[in-house]
This record gives sequence, C-alpha cells and structure tokens, in this order.
Amino acid sequence: MVKPNPFIIVESTRFSAFDPSKVKNIVWLKALISCNKFTTAFSNSSSMDSFPRSLNPNKHLREQFVSNLPGSSMLEVSALLNNVALLMLLRHTFCSQTVNDACRSLKSYLASVALDYVFLVLPTLLIFTVLAEWVYICLIGLLLLLVFFTAVKRTYSLPYMEGPNASRASISSYRVVMMFITCLCILAVDFRIYPREYAKTETYGASLMDLGVGSFVLMNAVTSRQARNIKSSMSWWKAAFKSTTPLLLLGFARLASTLSLDYQVHVGEYGVNWNFFFTLAGVSILTSILNVPAEYSGILGSVILVGYQSWLTNGLNVYLLSNERGTDVISRNKEGIFSLFVQPGLCYLGGGSKSTAISTAIACR
Repeated sequence: MVKPNPFIIVESTRFSAFDPSKVKNIVWLKALISCNKFTTAFSNSSSMDSFPRSLNPNKHLREQFVSNLPGSSMLEVSALLNNVALLMLLRHTFCSQTVNDACRSLKSYLASVALDYVFLVLPTLLIFTVLAEWVYICLIGLLLLLVFFTAVKRTYSLPYMEGPNASRASISSYRVVMMFITCLCILAVDFRIYPREYAKTETYGASLMDLGVGSFVLMNAVTSRQARNIKSSMSWWKAAFKSTTPLLLLGFARLASTLSLDYQVHVGEYGVNWNFFFTLAGVSILTSILNVPAEYSGILGSVILVGYQSWLTNGLNVYLLSNERGTDVISRNKEGIFSLFVQPGLCYLGGGSKSTAISTAIACR
C-alpha cells in the first residue's frame, strides 16, 4: 500500500475564503513535515559513516606504523650521532670568533642563529631522512671537510675546549643537540620519510629513538647537584617535590590530552597510562631519596645495572614482553614502572662519570 504524500494533501486543500489562522497552521505543518523527513533521511542514510566516531579514525593504522620494528645496528646509530657531532665541530670551526660570541649584538646573534640552521638543523634533518641510506658517506665527507677547515685555520681554537668554562660549554652543546634530535625524531616518526629502522624497537634490537629516555636521564645526572658536589639547603623531600612537580604536571597533561583526543599510544613502549614524564619524575624521586655521594654513585649505578640485567635474564623479560595485561595499575603499565628499577642506575652512573671527569681534569692541571 502506497502511503499518501502529506505535501499533496496539504496543497490540495482549498479554502472558499482567506483564513489567516488556517494558512498559518498549514505553514507550520509543512515545516514540521520537512524537518521530520530530513531527520529521518539523515539518520537512515549511509552518509553518517563519513562522520568519524573518534577524532583519530586511523588510530589503529598509526599504531601499526610505529609497532613491530626491528631497529638498525649499533654501528649505524653511532654513525648518525657522530654526524651530528661533526656538524657541531664544523660549525664552530668554520665561523669566526666574533660570530660565535652571539651576546655582543643583535646582528651577531642573528648571524649565529643562521649558522646554526645552516650547519646543524638543515643537515641533521637531511641525514635523518632523505640521506639516511648514505649515512656512512656523509660521515666520511664531514670528517674530511672538518680536517680541511681545521688545517686552513690553524690558529683558531674551539671556544669550548679551553678555559674555565670548557666543561659547562660542552655539556650545554650536548643538551642542545640532544633536545633537537629528540624533537626532530618525535615529529618525524609519524611520516614515511623517516626510516623505520630509526624508530623504537618492539622487543630486541637497537635504534636511534631507543636512546631517548636514557639520554635525558644521563643529562639530568650530569647536571645534578650531586654530580657538581653542591649541597642543597632544602630537605630531600622538598628538593624532590620542586624537581618533580613540573614533570608530573606535564605527564598528567599528556595523559589527559591523549585520552581526550584519542591519540595513538604504543602500549609496548611505556604501558597504557604511563609516559616519558612519569619516568623522569620517578627517577628524580628515587635518586633524591637515596642521596649517594658523587664518588660512590658510579659504583652503585654499575651494581644496579648488572643486577637488573640478571633479573631480566632470569625471567623478567618474559613478563615484560608478554602482551597479557591485568586490570591493576602495575600490569597495565609494567614497561614504564619496571624501568624505574634500572633508570636510577644509569643516573648514578652518569653522576659518577661526571665526578670522575672533573677530578681528572683538576689533576691534569
């Protein structure tokens, strides 16, 4: 049975005389029928599938893009990092002392920024992406170029190799390069131009991005008060609260943003709810509680690393690499939580190496 069209019924109505109230009712009836037909057609149409239920409809594909990666070789990772080191030496060797001293004037500062972009930012970006297949050739070429410029300018000495601030300048250069490489890799890993072998490995192997957390822990250890033999006037819990509060705020902000935006999270990296900032905060708290003198921190760090490796070989690796997760917090974030047992060891080892380097430099003088 064919249903009558309400528009035909309405339009076929005739009035012997003009009645404003009836005309008004007909207009409202037409509007209601139109809205009802539009709502029904919109809800039953297949066009609803074009509206994503999530802000990240390709979440699963993006997770697969950064998962199950074997990594590269340690030799290739070393070649990448040595390329960046040679670029820094080449930048300081090529430019003059006046340009290096960026604090003198605005013109010198802008020139220094331009040189940093030309000698550091742009070449590093190219080596980590389109020139990744020629990483060894780039290393040899930069080394020859550095030798050439050094031979031409024999009288020029690198500003961070001499003087009382040599150690501070070297550490500052290391921190700048590490931060730049970290930001570059985090932004580039979601694109196909970034080689998959440089992304974080799934189970075993070595890659460039596997050095991220350890590099930050090592940097914090080298610049810590213990490594510099500076005693704080605050108690340990106040110092821990002061250093971990920004990290915890960043950690919870990242957790809230990833949950609200439904951003892809590789659970095999830190866990379901854990992230990089929580790891740094946990290491800071643990090292503040166990305040070891700088001369003994290297020994303690080595013991922790050896002990954790023994724990891994005796069955912990099976638990950490398994995909089974419970409902408790530890099981859901086992990768990030169990890393707190080994990261303080790297922190103590870094502090001990800094103390040893300073003592050796003083003895040589």
